[in-house]
Amino acid sequence: MSPDMTRSVRRVTLTQFLIQRQHAGKINADLRLLIETVARACKAISTRVNKGALADGHGSAGTENVQGEVQKKLDVLSNEILLEANEWGGNLAALASEEMELPRPIPTQFPKGEYLLLFDPLDGSSNIDVNISVGTIFSALRCPKAASGELCEANEAAFLQAGRRQVAAGFAVYGPTTVLVLTVGDGAHGFTLDRESYTFVLTHPDIRIPEDTAEFAINMSNQRRWEAPVKRYIDECLAGKDGPRGKDFNMRWVASMVADVFRVLSRGGIFMYPRDAKYKDGRLRLMYEANPMSFIVEQAGGAATDGATRILDLQPRGLHQRVAVILGSKNEVDRVTGYHQ
Repeated sequence: MSPDMTRSVRRVTLTQFLIQRQHAGKINADLRLLIETVARACKAISTRVNKGALADGHGSAGTENVQGEVQKKLDVLSNEILLEANEWGGNLAALASEEMELPRPIPTQFPKGEYLLLFDPLDGSSNIDVNISVGTIFSALRCPKAASGELCEANEAAFLQAGRRQVAAGFAVYGPTTVLVLTVGDGAHGFTLDRESYTFVLTHPDIRIPEDTAEFAINMSNQRRWEAPVKRYIDECLAGKDGPRGKDFNMRWVASMVADVFRVLSRGGIFMYPRDAKYKDGRLRLMYEANPMSFIVEQAGGAATDGATRILDLQPRGLHQRVAVILGSKNEVDRVTGYHQ
């Protein structure tokens, strides 16, 4: 057998990976089907993103989301793709999107399941028109049950669970290749979309983030508004070999969380979107961005805090709550967190 044939035989698809996890008791059939459905929706979004202006996908939709942000055409389309793909499968009690004010209950004509799905349909969408990587972030929780054993009403309160309660999380990054990163609580794993077979194939098994790094990602235009601990850390990095850290650092900033976090997962680094004088609670959304990304990063050996508290331990107060995010290589995150304390 030729080397090429050997490689093709050994390729593990996302479905095979999930079935293996199901046989091992890590997930059940409903959660497997939910993840597969989200992955199929990501394929559809990837196709539309790749078509760009050819499919009239650029520009504003002329509307605003619940946060008052102007929506791109692909924001709206991606949200609809995820809703339509997931609302009829029978494994969800409700869905929540960064683009919608309230959770979307499963229509009465469809069967309901035990899971809740949260998603940011198109993270980094401000980059679409300039052809920079964007992506989709998602998270799954179990719907709470009453003392009787029946599922509770799938309202906003049902979603307000600490990030450590997540049963799965992942994100797709639509770049030169489309990559899906996933965790079900036993490590972080990456799958690349093979456009010939239209399947996700395991290409990044057991991702591990180096504990040390010489690379940081932060929006330097906000420097004048940072709190003292963040300014201290960045000043030390910028001082390089002549400073207290004794080594040179590189700065990277894509302004697309999926791209920045994938880089951290690939080669280490620290990603920071701290609170500041303008965003006193932070800028990123706890439920749609910080929780799923923190779950993935921790499963890859990294750390994630808001500067004081582990993000996965935060008790959500609202569906669209904002939070400070510091995540990535463990030793660097610990250093910044220590400065806050």
